[in-house]
Amino acid sequence: MQPNLIEILLVEDNPGDIRLTQEALKEAKIFNNLHVARDGEEALAFLKRTAPFLQAPRPDIILLDLNLPKLDGREVLGEIKQDPQLRSIPVVILTTSDAEEDILKAYDLHANCYINKPVDLQKFMEIVKQIEAFWFSIVKLPAAN
Repeated sequence: MQPNLIEILLVEDNPGDIRLTQEALKEAKIFNNLHVARDGEEALAFLKRTAPFLQAPRPDIILLDLNLPKLDGREVLGEIKQDPQLRSIPVVILTTSDAEEDILKAYDLHANCYINKPVDLQKFMEIVKQIEAFWFSIVKLPAAN
């Protein structure tokens, strides 16, 4: 029997971080389908299934950077958590910002967790693997609507 495919939405504008996340997820043992949105507007279009994402799957989890073009991650997080159709999707903030105001704002907007993106490549790969291990091996996620 094939395990369930985990749908992940990565909202990230840095091509290097996208590539590292893809590599870390490839090395993991969990079957996943990684979708990438490169800015906040694209992320919301994907989540709300508007053109060109009319057939987009509902993600099981969202990995969200705060510093994005067009709409920043705080605005995206606020929109997700205000939408009754989207608010149950866990959102993991994965960002370089360690500013206390960003951390507080993210939790005020109901982020599920806040993780500092390390600058060291190996540590970054390990963080992504740990996120996946925790969220897909330990945590019970809500079924898609």
